[in-house]
Amino acid sequence: MTEVSALSAVPSGARDAVLKFYFGPMDCGKSTLALQMNYNHGRQGRRGLVLTKHDRSGGPKVTSRIGLGLDAIEVVDSLDLVRLVTSHDRIDYLICDEACFYTVAQIEQLADLVDEHGVDVYAFGLASDFRSVMFPAAQRLFELADEVCRLQVEVLCWCGRPGQLNARVVGGAMARTGEQVVIGDTDASPVRYQVLCRRHHRSGRLGEGSFSDAVGDAVGSDQAV
Repeated sequence: MTEVSALSAVPSGARDAVLKFYFGPMDCGKSTLALQMNYNHGRQGRRGLVLTKHDRSGGPKVTSRIGLGLDAIEVVDSLDLVRLVTSHDRIDYLICDEACFYTVAQIEQLADLVDEHGVDVYAFGLASDFRSVMFPAAQRLFELADEVCRLQVEVLCWCGRPGQLNARVVGGAMARTGEQVVIGDTDASPVRYQVLCRRHHRSGRLGEGSFSDAVGDAVGSDQAV
């Protein structure tokens, strides 16, 4: 048996699969990049699956805010990702959009697919929720991923500072409590989300003319009196 050491040459043609996590706030281009990567890999003859969960379209699709879209497999909590992939003849890579909403067990399955089955996994999602608390699945991706990449497409708060955090807005005011996952920004939803800088996420100010700012101004006036 040939001994393998850290200095052993890598066999010709061999390549370790990778688990990469791309994260950022809303509007930074996560889904757009996911679609572009799927196109690039497919163009080179690689076979992949596109997965998503809680897409803004409300259906099993990956959609971007600039109008691109693609049908995808909806990741429900009971879906075994290893079983899904191994049920196909050959899968070279996975595109996992909205991975922050997967279960922690499914993130472990993604790592198993990389390590045990040689499948490249490219995961995309938010790091933290509307309270600026990290999603459990995102936290596990930070812990397990071979590479963690913050997307560099600039997203701005209403004040002009870099947008870092996603605020949940209900009835014109910023919400501080509630379920961790609530789908918004759809025609039927009373909930919307807004990207804010850290300062305005902490203060709850949503910009001039908003309900939150009106309340804040009124409170400030009362305190001044």
